Amino acid sequence: MSRLIYADNAATTQMDIAAFEAMKPFLTNEYGNASQPYAFARKPKKALQDAREIIASCIGATPEEIIFTSGGTESDNWAIKGSALLNANKHATITSAFEHHAVLHPCQALERSGYPVAYMWPSREGYITAEILKEYITGQTHLTSVMFANNEIGTVQPIKELCAVAHENGSLFHTDAVQAVGHIPVDVHDLGIDMLSASAHKFNGPKGVGFLYIRNGLKVMPYSDGGAQEFGLRAGTENVAGIVGMAVALKNNCDTLEENTRYVARLESRFVSLLESSGIKYVRNGGVNRLPGLLSLSFPGADGEAVLHRLDLKGICISTGSACNSKNTEVSHVLQSIRLDDNYAKGTVRISLGKSNTEEDVETILKALMKIFHT
Repeated sequence: MSRLIYADNAATTQMDIAAFEAMKPFLTNEYGNASQPYAFARKPKKALQDAREIIASCIGATPEEIIFTSGGTESDNWAIKGSALLNANKHATITSAFEHHAVLHPCQALERSGYPVAYMWPSREGYITAEILKEYITGQTHLTSVMFANNEIGTVQPIKELCAVAHENGSLFHTDAVQAVGHIPVDVHDLGIDMLSASAHKFNGPKGVGFLYIRNGLKVMPYSDGGAQEFGLRAGTENVAGIVGMAVALKNNCDTLEENTRYVARLESRFVSLLESSGIKYVRNGGVNRLPGLLSLSFPGADGEAVLHRLDLKGICISTGSACNSKNTEVSHVLQSIRLDDNYAKGTVRISLGKSNTEEDVETILKALMKIFHT
C-alpha cells in the first residue's frame, strides 16, 4: 500500500504533539478531581482555569463565557434547545437549510415539541446573506443560528452582518463555528455573537471535548442537573486532560494562524492549477470566500463514492461530503440547498488540506484522479 495521504482535515485533524504532552500528567499522576477542596485537586483546578483563559483569549471572549462540553454536537444542541426551552411563548428559531445535522436535528426536535422553525435557503454560491435573513426574520424570532463556515463546501458566512440583522429584530444569534475556530480569525465580541460552538478535534485537539461560548448575561437552560461544575450549567466531572489538550491545540493554531493559512492556500492553489491543466471536467462548489484548503469538487457523470474508494485503495483519504453522514449515498442536503444539478452532485468529493499536508501530497492526489478519469 502507498504512503497514507490524509486529505480529510474537515472531518478530523491530527493531534498536536504539544497538546498530547500537556494532557499526559492529567491522565496519570495529576488525576485529582478539580471540584475537591484539598491540595491534590489544585493542579487540575488551575489547569481548568488556565485553559478557560487561553480559549477565551483565542476567540475574543472572557473566561467566564467559556463552558466546556463534549464537543460541537453537544454545544449546538445546548445552544438551540437551551435557549428555546426558556422561551415560554415558543417563539421561532431560524436556521439555514445547509447546516450540519448537529443543528438541523435539534431544530427538528423543537418542531416536534411545537416550536416553529424556519429554514433559510442559501444562495447558489453557498451564502446566507443579510438580505436573505431579512426575508425570514420577524419580531417573533427568538434565535437565529447560522454556521460560521460550511463543512462541505467551505463557504464562510458574513457573520457580523447576520448578527446585526438578528439583533435589530430582537433575536439572539448562535453560530456553529466547528470548522472555523482555529482556522480563520474569530472574535465573538467584535462580531456580536451571542453563542458559539466549537470542537477540539477540528483544530488538532483531542476528540470528545469542545466548548460553548455564551455571552455574559445571556440565560440558557442548564445542559444537565447534578453538581455545580461549569458555573452550575453543566453538571459532571470535567474532562481535565481533554480540556487542557484543547486549549494548547487552539493556542498553537491561533499563534500560527497567518502562517498556516498562507501555507494551506499555497497547497490549494497548486492543486487547483494542476487540476485545471489536467483536462478533467469539474466544477468547484461555493463562492470565493471559503475556508483555506477545503475544495468541494463535482465531476459530471461520475460516482463520488466510487472515486473515494478508488483513492482509498491508493492510500488517499478524502470524503464525499460530511464525514458524519458518509454512510448515506444520497445527494447531501448541502448540495441540494445550493441547487447543484444531480449529474454533478452525485459526482462530488471533498478534499480538505491541512498544515500537515505537502506539495507532494497534492501532486499525488491529482495523479490518482487523472488515472481515474482518463482511463
